[in-house]
Amino acid sequence: VQLQASGGGLVQAGDSLRLSCAASGGTISRYHMAWFRQAPGKEREFVARISSSGGSTSYTESVKGRFTISRNDAKNTVYLQMSSLKPEDTAVYYCAADPFYSSFREREYDYWGQGTLVTVSS
Repeated sequence: VQLQASGGGLVQAGDSLRLSCAASGGTISRYHMAWFRQAPGKEREFVARISSSGGSTSYTESVKGRFTISRNDAKNTVYLQMSSLKPEDTAVYYCAADPFYSSFREREYDYWGQGTLVTVSS
């Protein structure tokens, strides 16, 4: 499966943004999906995950209550709705997929999108 992340941009602190991850070459209904991000000069980190059924989600502590991950299998797309954005949310956001593992561990995802840049100004 190929993943294409989009929706990034330059926003101000407090704004909202929705990222999309469109899949091709396969149906995402078979996959556990996740979002990771990499801030400048830092390692890539887990942001949110959603199980293949959509029945289970989890978030890194810093985004809980502000970000929501969801999926629309009919559109073969996963979303990350981000609100109350902060400058520390500035990063390249990557979507990832795996048919077996629903995890916060980067190494357990086999398929990755190219990333979309989110910049939050103060």
